[in-house]
Amino acid sequence: MRIGAHVREDDDPIGAGEALGADVVQLFLTDPQKWNKVTEHPRAEQIRASPIDVVVHSSYVINVASLNNRIRIPSRNAVAQQAKAAADLGAIGLVVHGGHVRDGEDPAEGFANWRKLFERQADKGGFEVPILIENTAGGDAAMARHFDDIARLWDAVGDFGAGFCLDTCHAWAGGEELVGVVERIKAITGRIDLVHLNNSRDEFNSARDRHANLADGTIDAEVLAAVVVAAQAPVILETPADGVAEDLAYLREAVGDA
Repeated sequence: MRIGAHVREDDDPIGAGEALGADVVQLFLTDPQKWNKVTEHPRAEQIRASPIDVVVHSSYVINVASLNNRIRIPSRNAVAQQAKAAADLGAIGLVVHGGHVRDGEDPAEGFANWRKLFERQADKGGFEVPILIENTAGGDAAMARHFDDIARLWDAVGDFGAGFCLDTCHAWAGGEELVGVVERIKAITGRIDLVHLNNSRDEFNSARDRHANLADGTIDAEVLAAVVVAAQAPVILETPADGVAEDLAYLREAVGDA
């Protein structure tokens, strides 16, 4: 089991990972709040040569499900560009949020837009790294908040080999219990490729995406550790930076050789 964290030092992700003793790091390859194109990472050679695994998180502005052409089309392009850049670094996957349609719009069209993303890329030979769709915390029109919606999403994209990233804070804030969550998700997707292990600053079903350190939030830390043991997938902590080292130490002790 490989355990690590999202590193804020995007200019030197491997150095940050080494300082933490991480087995895997997650990073952005461009400003996550903008539509900037990806350029070659200044430490690409070091990243490719390192024994530390790398996961790339796509930009937050991406919304593949959107019915707005001005959002959906740039989103498709950005996923393809960032997947290629991730592959160039030897990354194990590209995490992409499930996205949403607007209130009053038909969610079925959002699921169909996800399928079109994979269909269009399949015509070009497919994505160069696995696309790991992440569950999200809020929004009644979200594609991947509630597990019944994730089932609809998987009906649309599962046959393209889409991967799944389980975020514990998002599931909790989205109103999904964490006890037994791994079995429930695997019954839908058949897989969990990555765990974003985060506690939550807010209560169950709050729809608020605010992460907390493992010992400080509203989720029992032992429940979080149990998710890791059950998932048997690489783990990325996205907890507040000041406590990440302590979170890593707690998690390693809690899961042991599981």
